[in-house]
Amino acid sequence: MFHPDVAGRPVVAPTPAPAAEALGVLRGVATLPTLALRRAPRGDGGTVRVLPGYLTGDASTTVLRAYLRLLGYRPLGWGLGVNRGDVTALADAVAAQVRQDAAASGRPVRIVGWSLGGVIGREVARREPALVSHVITMGSPVVGGPVYTAAAASYRAGGWDLDAIAAAVAERNAAPMPVPVTALYSRADRIVAWQACLDPNPLSPTRHVEVPGTHAELGVSPHVLRLVGQALAEGA
Repeated sequence: MFHPDVAGRPVVAPTPAPAAEALGVLRGVATLPTLALRRAPRGDGGTVRVLPGYLTGDASTTVLRAYLRLLGYRPLGWGLGVNRGDVTALADAVAAQVRQDAAASGRPVRIVGWSLGGVIGREVARREPALVSHVITMGSPVVGGPVYTAAAASYRAGGWDLDAIAAAVAERNAAPMPVPVTALYSRADRIVAWQACLDPNPLSPTRHVEVPGTHAELGVSPHVLRLVGQALAEGA
C-alpha cells in the first residue's frame, strides 16, 4: 500500500541506520555552541507546547525548550510521560492543555512537535483551531502514520492495524489544515521517510522546509533550532 506525497511519488519506509542517527546526535551536540543560534529573532513571551516523538518524553526536547526559553518564549513540555503512539488519546490530552494555556495567557498557543509529536500537534490544531496559531513539525510522518517509519514493526508487534491507521490519517488529510504549518524534513532521515513528512493536501497552509541532518539530530541541530525560532517569529 502506497500513499503518494505532494508530488505524487510513492513513499517507502527508510532502512534504519542506528549508527548514522547516533552520529547525527553527536554532530548536533558538538555544534550547539555556535553563533548561528543567536541569529534567530527574539520571542514574544508566548506559550509554545513542545511535543516529543514516539517512545520518548520531555527529556528528549530539553535542548529545544531551553533554546526557545533563551529566545524569550514560554516553552512547555507535555508532562504526559513516554509517547506510546496513541495519537487520538494524546491529542485529546494536549488539546486540554492548550485550552488551559490559552485561557491563562489570553493568547493562542504555538506547537512544536518532533516526529510523532508533530502529528499529534496537527491533530490538536484540528481540534482547537482558534487556540493554536501555528504548528511546526520536525520529521513528522503526516502521510501513512507509522507505515513509512522505522517504528512500523514496533506498532505491528503491539497489535496496531497499520492499514487502518493509514486510512484514518488519509481521511484526516483530506481536509486542509486549519492553521499555518511549517514542516521541516530531511532527506537524510533514516527513521521517517522524508516524503511522508510532506502535507499531501495542496490546500493546507503548509510551508515545507528541507533541512540537513538525521532524524535524531533535528532536536539538537543549531541550523534546525534557528529555523524553528524564525518560523515561530514569522508565524506570530
